[in-house]
Amino acid sequence: MKALVTVFGVLFAASAALGQASTAKPADPPTQASTPAAAAPAQHQPQAKSKEEFDAYNAAFAKADAAQAEAAADEFAQKFPASELKELLYVRTMTLYQQQNNSGKVILVGRKAIELNPTNPVPLVAVAASLVSDTRDNDLDRDGRYAEAAKDAQAALDNMETGLQVPPGVPPASVDAAKANLRSISYDTLGTIAASKKDYVTAEQDYQKAAELMKDQPDAVVYLRLSVVQDNLQKYPAALDSANKAFQYAPEGSAEKNLAKQQQERLQKLVAGSAPATSAPAAQPH
Repeated sequence: MKALVTVFGVLFAASAALGQASTAKPADPPTQASTPAAAAPAQHQPQAKSKEEFDAYNAAFAKADAAQAEAAADEFAQKFPASELKELLYVRTMTLYQQQNNSGKVILVGRKAIELNPTNPVPLVAVAASLVSDTRDNDLDRDGRYAEAAKDAQAALDNMETGLQVPPGVPPASVDAAKANLRSISYDTLGTIAASKKDYVTAEQDYQKAAELMKDQPDAVVYLRLSVVQDNLQKYPAALDSANKAFQYAPEGSAEKNLAKQQQERLQKLVAGSAPATSAPAAQPH
């Protein structure tokens, strides 16, 4: 689980920013006479094919309990196998599990959403980040989980402009903020995968992109991870600068604050030349 600003909280905020406007009744198809000839093509919005389908969707979407929402989504998918709204219910359920920090269920439900739509960045990022946060070096399926996470994170980046479902009327600033959140988490995830393979050069590049995307809402954990990989690359002044930012942005009394302080103290000695460079770098924070 990521400390400080969790993947789940950020993704839920991104989803909320987009409004999840699918809860509104799908609009009637425009008639030929009411559609301006020069109008730009609008992003297709999932729609119900019948009132029965729409009512069933609303009832399932209204479930506030994650387990109940999951059961309702599965029931809806069985009853309306051709519905365009199935994906929205699984994304909704996934965000409820995100709020619970239940990464196992985020992965399970998110995979269902991805199977229905492999270009939607929200479940792609959620599954990728959850896979990485739950994977340890001694896991037998470690390589497979990292491969899936890397594929999903990259797919999210590749499809951000075309795959993100943006309801009509959402302010552009909210859409841009959501995209920045999702891109930042994608790069953070890729950086963690690279760091686990000791590819510190790639990890540094990915973490720097993640940090740059969220300059307005800096995440201490990203800066701490960046500091650790720069430490491993023996870029001690840069690593100290990243550790200083991690310490600045970490909440008082948090584990991240303590880790950042330890990293600061180690790097201050290295930069001053008062400690041997062979001393072990800090561990990569989870």
